[in-house]
Amino acid sequence: MYPTIYLALYDLLGIDWSWTKLLNSFGFFVALAFVVASYTLGKELKRRSTEGLFQPEIRKVVVGQGPQWPDIIINALIGYLVGWKFIYLLINSNELFGSGSPQRHIFSSEGYWWMGIITAAVFGGWRWWEYKRQQLPTPKEEEIRIYPHDLTGTITFLSAIFGILGAKLFHLLENPKEFVEFFTQPSLNSFLSGLTVYGGLIVGAAGVLIYAYRRKINLLHLCDSAAPGMILSYGIGRIGCHVSGDGDWGINNLAPKPGWLSWAPDWFWAYDYPNNVNSEGIPLFPCDPHFEGYCTHLVPPVFPTPVYETILATLIFVLLWSIRKRLKLPGTMMALYMIFNGLERFFIEKIRVNVRMKFLGMEMTQAELISVLFILTGIVMLIFIYRRKSKTSALSATG
Repeated sequence: MYPTIYLALYDLLGIDWSWTKLLNSFGFFVALAFVVASYTLGKELKRRSTEGLFQPEIRKVVVGQGPQWPDIIINALIGYLVGWKFIYLLINSNELFGSGSPQRHIFSSEGYWWMGIITAAVFGGWRWWEYKRQQLPTPKEEEIRIYPHDLTGTITFLSAIFGILGAKLFHLLENPKEFVEFFTQPSLNSFLSGLTVYGGLIVGAAGVLIYAYRRKINLLHLCDSAAPGMILSYGIGRIGCHVSGDGDWGINNLAPKPGWLSWAPDWFWAYDYPNNVNSEGIPLFPCDPHFEGYCTHLVPPVFPTPVYETILATLIFVLLWSIRKRLKLPGTMMALYMIFNGLERFFIEKIRVNVRMKFLGMEMTQAELISVLFILTGIVMLIFIYRRKSKTSALSATG
């Protein structure tokens, strides 16, 4: 396992770049997941706009204005942060990150203040020059048309912010002990570790839908546009879970590999997650000094459920993406996404480690409960959509 990009580069390619210890492998794949989701969303929003399914927002703007100092100051502050902290960490990475955790240097007062001033001047000056280059002798007001695909970046940003907050909240609710520790012993690590996917999905979606409603974007078409990318990004995120060994693995698996899996490597059936980011299991001997702090593995091995989820999510994406142009009724794509997503997660939970709770006399995990609700919601949506179509067709025939 590779908790950081540094360990992957070192182990696979022999590259020893200490500054890459700053890059968490799980975070890398989460960022990649958002990039992919943003790309597919933008592509679908644009396609649906050309088909006339979205109406543009007409907005009046003033062009040709002179330098806007609040914007210039914000850019200068970003430049100062880059020069003061990030360039300092990059130049001194071998010395600072040779051993131990890089966090104590990242969140310290260490840095090049003089470099911060230089980069602040560069960032602020560049922004000032851009304003001067576009300035007109007399600013004028123009009308612009803003389509939903023009807002893809904003939608992605909101889904990331609300998604991370929701993922953390649901994880804390699922783990009462950590909930107490989160507030009694707060730390950066306690905030960044432990995320629940469904929490991120629900809260992230809520934040985006509220924004879309206020911008008068058709919510059903927006959901349909997002659905394929959402399931694909879920699968990419699970790659991060597997690569880092973040604890989202399955239950113990001592059963022999079945014959129908003879083509697959042994780790596909049962894996011990060596050097996992949580340092769970028993010590590994010998331990490579570069992996110090992560030298453990699971005994007995477990089902590598993140791998299974990545495969299933990819197959669902291929299916949804291949039929997206044929589904004409608004909401159909989203309904199918909810059904497939719920089914995938419900059955994976049967072999996955998770906290179980009692609900209406039944014992289940939080994810199982939510997955059932997803399935039922998707089915109800399909029934409603097709009943409404039938009524509309009947009225058209009689009219």
